[in-house]
Amino acid sequence: MRIHRHRVRKPKFDIPEYKTNREITAPELRVVDENDVSLGVISTAEAIRIAEERGFDLVEVSPKAEPPVAKILDHGQFRYQKEKEVRKQKVQSHEVDIKGVRLSVRIGEHDLTIRKAQAKKFLERGDKIRPEIVLRGREKAHAYLAEEIITNFIKALEEYFPLRVEQPINKQGGRITAIVARG
Repeated sequence: MRIHRHRVRKPKFDIPEYKTNREITAPELRVVDENDVSLGVISTAEAIRIAEERGFDLVEVSPKAEPPVAKILDHGQFRYQKEKEVRKQKVQSHEVDIKGVRLSVRIGEHDLTIRKAQAKKFLERGDKIRPEIVLRGREKAHAYLAEEIITNFIKALEEYFPLRVEQPINKQGGRITAIVARG
């Protein structure tokens, strides 16, 4: 039997839930109508009646206030606006990634310029980069060459922007790495 991993789809973003009409439990509410005019503090049943007469919903927008604040509005449109705001915030936020740039002891000049261009693009986006060299066989005896290549690579990137070294060059087995971010 096949296991379906996509059955439970979680929403891509968190939209706050607002109580509407009969879900509101507070006995009294501070009510604002659809034209942003305050109607004052009235009972929940009266506020729901007014909202239904006008063809709108009563939505509790600030449940922690004393008394809670409710607005007379179209709930579907209100929810859509909130989703749009959350989507816009998500687009504007950027999660910082660590991007690996693999070099080698015998890297050619052209390959090195391509790696510099890649690293520059990652740094412009706000990501951190991890230049790394994997030493194979007899290359392990010449680790100092790899460290020199990484140092020169970082100095070449400093021509574009100021950098800060978050993790200095270190050797773990046959791998030599460093982590660099924009300063």
